[in-house]
Amino acid sequence: MMTNTTPLARAKARASGVIGQLKRLLRDKVPSFDAPEGTRPAPSAALVQAVTAHATQVQTQVQTRVNEAVTAGDIVVFDDEAVEQVAQDLRVRTQDLKKKAASTNEKATIEIVALMFQSILAEERIPATVRVWFARLQMPVLRVALGEPEFFGTLEHPARQLIDRMGSCVLGFDSTDISGSAMEAEIRRVVQVIEQYPETGRRVFQLVYEEFQRFLSRFLTEKGPTQKLVSVAQQVEQKETMAIQYTIELRKMLSDVPVRDEIREFLFKVWAEVLAVAAVKNGPQHEETLALKKSASDLVWAASAKPNRDDRAKVIQDLPELLARLRRGMTLLGLDGGDQENHIKAIGDTLADAFLSKTEAIPHARIDEMTKRLANLEDFVSDDDAGELPLDQESIEMMLGIDASMIEVISTGGSQPNAAMMAWANELQPGNWFTLDHNGKVRQVQYTWASDRRQLHLFAASDGYCYLMPLRRLGAYLQAGLIVPTEEEALTVRATRDALAKLDANPERLLQ
Repeated sequence: MMTNTTPLARAKARASGVIGQLKRLLRDKVPSFDAPEGTRPAPSAALVQAVTAHATQVQTQVQTRVNEAVTAGDIVVFDDEAVEQVAQDLRVRTQDLKKKAASTNEKATIEIVALMFQSILAEERIPATVRVWFARLQMPVLRVALGEPEFFGTLEHPARQLIDRMGSCVLGFDSTDISGSAMEAEIRRVVQVIEQYPETGRRVFQLVYEEFQRFLSRFLTEKGPTQKLVSVAQQVEQKETMAIQYTIELRKMLSDVPVRDEIREFLFKVWAEVLAVAAVKNGPQHEETLALKKSASDLVWAASAKPNRDDRAKVIQDLPELLARLRRGMTLLGLDGGDQENHIKAIGDTLADAFLSKTEAIPHARIDEMTKRLANLEDFVSDDDAGELPLDQESIEMMLGIDASMIEVISTGGSQPNAAMMAWANELQPGNWFTLDHNGKVRQVQYTWASDRRQLHLFAASDGYCYLMPLRRLGAYLQAGLIVPTEEEALTVRATRDALAKLDANPERLLQ
């Protein structure tokens, strides 16, 4: 296995190879195709006019069927037969357009775009309803390709990106699931916007591509259970990240302070979590959060040596309030009464020992400095400090406040993923479909969401069941082949490959 590049990078390399093949074919068969920009003749007016006329006719044909269904009170569901009718109609229109072409360049462009759309319309994994909307894009794409030959020469052309993105998002649906859905409505809107502004070329494709990306981020997470899970998962990431950061900062603060191991362990393993939950729930500068932060420095001072009578008296006076704050914090964290009592007992024993200790006391100035630093702890930590987030079903259920039976947290198992797999995990695009093999069950899932720091990732099956996993676990599953992309190459790349195969078998059709 190649480990120095991600599978996505290798897929892009293969796709670039397909694009390169197409460019070589066009250079060989169409001498004027590779002319420098500025010297290429503009598409002939007659051809542009014919493309516009055909686009209007295709639009009218589909819209007539939509209107008839709406009038009858039905949901519009296009089947494979309807797609084949549209495909046949487009093949006839292609031949008509080639007759109107004024150059071999124009003929080749018409033929290649037609072959690409033949491939797209034949893709049975895309619901027929969506393929009919894709069919309406053939003429607008042809118009762009006639004016911008770079459509054939780059994977980043917005017309390609839009088709690829929409195609990858609908591969996991069937016609009954998608007909009448928000996804179908958005694809319809995108197509209609492109049809409305044919003269704007790539700019309208770029605009609707960006709008579709924004739509996806809402669509994939707006359903009731998923929406709540995403909100909670984002909080989990914030809480766990802050807990890790707080622990690191507390270790730095106490590195040269004489503190008993029992107190250190409580601060690092329990109180850092308490502060993180408080900061997420109430805000870092909320009165209660600040009180819990101050409890850390108060505990450090109370547990230090007390050779001074006045200091011992102050500890005895302040102890009930300190213990009450410690209990409040542990309750906020969800610790049960027994665990709380064990921690309180260990702290009480440590405080009792401190009264008898003859070691040097921690200066009040040092405690004051620690208190100020704790109050603004967020100023001293960075995202770089965070490691892998611990994650479990119990913490999700606690923060959801409901039964999490439709959510599975995948947080253990798998080998340490290499750098390429981690990079791949960070490159996944919401909306794409994958095959997930988990605990012996194989399911089709859609990549739905990544948290702000991309530490948590969510996949959803069509029945609403969700799988949440940390970044490293996702990398491990990708490395082990337990999560496999449904699509190895983009829709337009596969369509280009199919077009090349047909042209290799019958190269004469390119210029006929």
